[in-house]
Amino acid sequence: MATEEDVARAIKRVQHRHHRAFTAALADLGVSLVQWDTLRHLHRHPDASLHDLAQLTFQTDQAFGTLATRMTERGLIERVNGPGRAVRHTITARGEAVRVAGERRVRDTTRRSLAQLHPNDLDLLARLLTTILDTPLDHVPGTPKGDEAP
Repeated sequence: MATEEDVARAIKRVQHRHHRAFTAALADLGVSLVQWDTLRHLHRHPDASLHDLAQLTFQTDQAFGTLATRMTERGLIERVNGPGRAVRHTITARGEAVRVAGERRVRDTTRRSLAQLHPNDLDLLARLLTTILDTPLDHVPGTPKGDEAP
């Protein structure tokens, strides 16, 4: 019988495998997984602050600020003034094209990864993972509270 540690390690291995596969799938688009994930979150949350985007992409505010600067310089996103001193970002046409192309690649990679599972197994796995994610843990300051990974 599997232990909790066995299951936790398997979850981590699947996540790591997906991360490597997504990175490879996005490489010729000229974006990293974190950059594509930023575009995805900007599409889903167009009014998100820099801090919100940092949390959604599992980055620190400082690391995300550097990432956003590079993406702005490459023409993938634009900085816009928000309320007060807040800085917001929007996707450029170029960034949107990269997001759409990347979305297809990530979706295709995910489908290949999960192809051996019957639809009922996918439903069960989704319910089990949701149960795990809905179980409160002591929150560690500085870590994202929401879990929105690709």
